Amino acid sequence: MKDAFRLAWSQLAHHPVKLATGVAGVIFACVLIFAQLGFKRALYDSATLVQTGLTGELFLVHRNTDTLMQTHSFPRSRLHQALAVDGVTSVSPFYIGTGSWKNPWNASRRATLIFGVDPVSAPIKFPGVRAVLSLLKRDDVALFDQGSRPEFGDVPGALRRGEKLAVQVNERRLEITGTFALGVSFTADGNLITNEATFMRLFRGRALTGPDIGILTLRPGASVEAVRAAVRERLPEDVRVLTHAEFVGVERQYWENNSPIGAIFSLGVIMGLIVGVVIVYQVLYTEIANHLTQYATLKAIGYSHRFLVTLVGAAALILGVLGFVPSVAISAGLYAIVREVAFLPMNLPLDRLAGVFLLTLAMCLGSALLAVRRLRAADPADVF
Repeated sequence: MKDAFRLAWSQLAHHPVKLATGVAGVIFACVLIFAQLGFKRALYDSATLVQTGLTGELFLVHRNTDTLMQTHSFPRSRLHQALAVDGVTSVSPFYIGTGSWKNPWNASRRATLIFGVDPVSAPIKFPGVRAVLSLLKRDDVALFDQGSRPEFGDVPGALRRGEKLAVQVNERRLEITGTFALGVSFTADGNLITNEATFMRLFRGRALTGPDIGILTLRPGASVEAVRAAVRERLPEDVRVLTHAEFVGVERQYWENNSPIGAIFSLGVIMGLIVGVVIVYQVLYTEIANHLTQYATLKAIGYSHRFLVTLVGAAALILGVLGFVPSVAISAGLYAIVREVAFLPMNLPLDRLAGVFLLTLAMCLGSALLAVRRLRAADPADVF
């Protein structure tokens, strides 16, 4: 095995241009795969930011609700019915709507998600929200997501300077009294939190309907499955009762199955692999074709066909490793740019590094398997 790797490296290093071409092909394929996987994970992570930040054990949603972007409200009486179930200690309504934000500095407009909550009992854990949630006890005030896009204006800076900040949302005047940190998604550029009464004023007509989500907090030690079964038995079939994991999973499943975005990013990964296979195959095939006489000589002096196959596989692995290492640095830089420009949660976790590395090795070995067919032409008789 050592001999195969040494000989493979000597062959590749003997032609620097071909070596650079092969490594560049692997880098391109890896960066493309990293980009597609990063955007796909960012889609799912950003789409479930809200669900992840809600801390109840059970959640009530309308049976027709598959995503927070298209929620259906249900009667508020369902919360009272759930509260009567043994093991449920509190219930909290959660309202969601899309509003129009008017930038107080340049009058430009942006769509924003607005959450209506009970400032006393809302079980939410968005970063920084617990310290300012009590400010929502007054009407016509809101909390601003400091992770919103800059087009909303320098709201956090104005608050730090002690300015009293009045804005227009859905043509209604609101005062921004604090900030929290949630972040943007593929469907929302900014977020606001208000109390229930303010939410109803912003969305006239919503007072006649109930919440979009019901958050149930259970007694410590209570069985989540047992309580869920009891709640299901008590409530009509117009609502679903979900655990926290199921609540997050419903949103993720929606984007996986009903949105073309996930499929597009998956196709991008496949295209990256195909590009890598083609480029590495061309390099390996050319190397074999140019050294057929030498391979035939190796066979003539006793080296087996298996050794030659190992030699080609070693060359493929060398190209894979040489291309993967710089692709990690390039991808990390790309992720940083996306975080800065698009405000998406693009990170480079270890599981993705390991996954792409294994894909890279598989891609290069697949190219080697295609290229070794040319070795059959290495006949020892051709040496004489």
